Amino acid sequence: MTQSNSRTLFKGGTIITMDRATAAPPVGDVLVEGDRIAAIGANLSAADAQVIDAAGSIVMPGLIDAHHHMWLGVMRRMMPDVDDLFAYIDVVAETLGAHYRPLDMYLSTKLTALACLDAGITTVIDACHSSRSPEHTDAALDALDDSGIRALHMVGAAMDKGATGAHIPADLKRLADNWNQGDGLVRVGLFGQFNIDWWRAARALDMRILTEFIGDLATLGPAFDEPGLLGSHNIFNHCTRLPEETWKRLAAAGVNVTVNPRSDALFGFDDEGFAWQQAVDHGLAPALGIDLDTAFGSDLFGEMHALFGQQRSAMRYRRFRGEETAPAPISVEAVLQSATVNGARAAGLEDRIGRLAVGCQADIVMVRTDDVAVFPVTDAVGTIVQAVERSNVDTVMVAGGIRKRGGTLVGVDLPKLQAEVNGSLGHLLQASGYRPGRSGTGTKAA
Repeated sequence: MTQSNSRTLFKGGTIITMDRATAAPPVGDVLVEGDRIAAIGANLSAADAQVIDAAGSIVMPGLIDAHHHMWLGVMRRMMPDVDDLFAYIDVVAETLGAHYRPLDMYLSTKLTALACLDAGITTVIDACHSSRSPEHTDAALDALDDSGIRALHMVGAAMDKGATGAHIPADLKRLADNWNQGDGLVRVGLFGQFNIDWWRAARALDMRILTEFIGDLATLGPAFDEPGLLGSHNIFNHCTRLPEETWKRLAAAGVNVTVNPRSDALFGFDDEGFAWQQAVDHGLAPALGIDLDTAFGSDLFGEMHALFGQQRSAMRYRRFRGEETAPAPISVEAVLQSATVNGARAAGLEDRIGRLAVGCQADIVMVRTDDVAVFPVTDAVGTIVQAVERSNVDTVMVAGGIRKRGGTLVGVDLPKLQAEVNGSLGHLLQASGYRPGRSGTGTKAA
């Protein structure tokens, strides 16, 4: 997607920078030149700039969704009550995923990307455990590129037993050559799980590596202490019920940790140890992800609400039980850090996004505060974390390009997209013989 080379001035808004080195006035302006932030201050002026009236609004960094299986877009809410991981895999992978064409991959990924943009998410780490072929991977990458979102697409083996990931290691160089050169919005990494040979192939190409890690389902063997394999290029998702010695290894290596408050609760992955808190206690900076659309939607506000409530519940229970050294209750500032700066670090982009600062990429969200459920704004960060919804997101900018304005996605034909997505879902249901039921109680063809 072509990037903007114009100047844009967000004028008169309440500014949240998430950057400790940037002092913003209580009400001020943000000037964008090309794809970068040029100035932050009061009463800025810029000749020939497009002026966006931010009065009565909050101007902040774009949200970062640090773990999302974007290929599940057409299966939205198909299994809203599922609490069995293997029942979920049976439907989304074995039954429906096995029939995905590259077209279905494209439409699902694009739908998810646009829904994310609509909700103020400007960057996604796309955890694709359905890279069935190079053509499927190319379709997903094209969808991300066409949507205008910033993304790190993690190529991973499909979960169904009939699929093979044999093509993936050899395909990584082609993908790195096509997508990881220059300053494009879309980049590629590896969803490698615990395949050490795949890790080695990814590291030879300087790729980031994603691993889903649930302590009672997998272990991090000593072979992964091989020099160069474990480090800041690693992203570990879930990280629930991990033993203390594993946390110490992750912390010593300086890895990235992402958690998914709603889906971790949905599947019963987490316990009162609380992975987000474990990461913090070990000096790590956990980021937030949505995980899946089969139960939820592309909305990071819901994850922030869940994180705040779950951490407070777990830590207060520990204190009530008599644990005097239980961690302090979470703050709204810490929640927003997980949804911005921590996500930027997980994506390897901490020097470019996740905060508003001069020289950073212009990934900016403007949120209206005139909704009856939002005003008056007495604490801007608290308002974003506790009160705002996707309907309050007025303007979304990625790398200086406007993706949403006046509450409407720019350049998107929603009726056409809806028809195409419905057609994709129809194909999958017909090909698989699966019939969704209420609360996810679907049936398979005899």
